[in-house]
Amino acid sequence: MEIVLVEPEIPQNTGSVARLCAATRSRLHLVGRLGFSLEDRYLKRAGLDYWPHVDLVVHADWPSFVASRAPSRLFAFSSHGVESYTRIGFRDDDALVFGGESKGLPAALRDEMAPLWRIPIEGEAVRSLNLANAVSIVLYEGLRQLGRV
Repeated sequence: MEIVLVEPEIPQNTGSVARLCAATRSRLHLVGRLGFSLEDRYLKRAGLDYWPHVDLVVHADWPSFVASRAPSRLFAFSSHGVESYTRIGFRDDDALVFGGESKGLPAALRDEMAPLWRIPIEGEAVRSLNLANAVSIVLYEGLRQLGRV
């Protein structure tokens, strides 16, 4: 499985996702304008010494990402989603797409990737989950379904 972060903004979240990708042998794609430098100390600190084990691919924009990969399924996750991620029957070549922390996925991408998927949240006071937590929840459900955990 692959993780795709579109315009992530917070280096600590991306570092945590990178560490998760190293632990699960999942490729990490960073797409578009990043809210930090890949040399950022917070990014490196969150990823600890696992960065050499991260299969990282950086793409200038969404079309570059799409052009670079073999056809497979893309699932976009958003607080605007209508279907629960638990309804997905995951495959090993799926890519899980998440937007930046404050803006989520760009509107045009949300339209292109419909239907959007969500992680159900029961409390009305919480709009969304932390990006790294959301990626972890969905990735591990996919890996569980595939018998990898």
